[in-house]
Amino acid sequence: MKKLEQIILAYLENNPLSSSKDICDGIQSNNGYATIKRNLNSLIEKNYLSIEGSGRSTKYRISNSYAIIVPVDIDAYFKQEIDERKIQNSFNFKLIAEILPKVSLFSPEEIQKLQLLQKKFEENINALNHSQYEKELERLSIDLSWKSSQIEGNTYSLLETERLLKDKLTADGKTQEEASMLLNHKETIDFIIQHPDYLNPIKVSRIEDIHSMLIKELGVKRNIRNHRVGISGTNYVPLDNDYQITEALNQICDLVNANQNVFEKALLLLVLLSYLQAFDDGNKRTARIVSNACLIYYKHCPISFRTVDAIEYKKAMLLFYEQNNISAFKNLFIDQFEFAVNTYF
Repeated sequence: MKKLEQIILAYLENNPLSSSKDICDGIQSNNGYATIKRNLNSLIEKNYLSIEGSGRSTKYRISNSYAIIVPVDIDAYFKQEIDERKIQNSFNFKLIAEILPKVSLFSPEEIQKLQLLQKKFEENINALNHSQYEKELERLSIDLSWKSSQIEGNTYSLLETERLLKDKLTADGKTQEEASMLLNHKETIDFIIQHPDYLNPIKVSRIEDIHSMLIKELGVKRNIRNHRVGISGTNYVPLDNDYQITEALNQICDLVNANQNVFEKALLLLVLLSYLQAFDDGNKRTARIVSNACLIYYKHCPISFRTVDAIEYKKAMLLFYEQNNISAFKNLFIDQFEFAVNTYF
């Protein structure tokens, strides 16, 4: 994004519904009025600005689309206590149906970076024989099983996880539930690798199948929930009506299937399945596996999340719950894609 565009956006964050003359005077730029107008039109084309009125009465404001991707200082945000934060405390019905279809989640620079990393991944795997590729994929699968479980509170170490998944040996002092969570992850990832087209196109019934695999023998109810759930650390309350949840889940599937960018597909699945909280438990685990299934189907590098700090992951997710802002989670996604390309293949 051009520097002048950034200055205009920063001004409008503090001065919504300003005229072009107000903006020109307010930002005190050396650029002329015509240049300001060109940049305003560019921001409108990118869907970063909305307008009210027409002609000389035209007023500009930040669009809902830009609010999704504007960078947020996440540390400053969470210095506010839970009851001090001004949030959107209920599910945003417009987000999936009206706003996200019009938003480019990644900037051109971010897309270029991801594409270059993907090209490196393709070059790397072309240099591997089948056995070497399978070995690296197995290593990533173990790391993903471990990290995805750890984010949910599982206390197995990575070495203990490897021993469990390879030799079926449980760790001393750990619960059977922890072992089952890890084994379920590995079984589900292996299923995705063996059936890469299972989740293409994305369907509600297939997402439910993945969830069922992940929560096997964990005492978690299958299928869409029909009651209220709370989320620790936030006042955001997900939907509690099974009809509305199913409708929203179908909308997520339609949104992802219509998107032509693989990285956006994967990021949308990762964030929106967690946001909706369609199931009693296991929503974020399901989101991580379904997102990776999307990457695997399109022959993109899967992500293990191995170096993600669990607290930072949760903060990024809570920011999306409360503000529908994806900036922190997008950065996490890009970092982990880069880590996976450089580490496994």
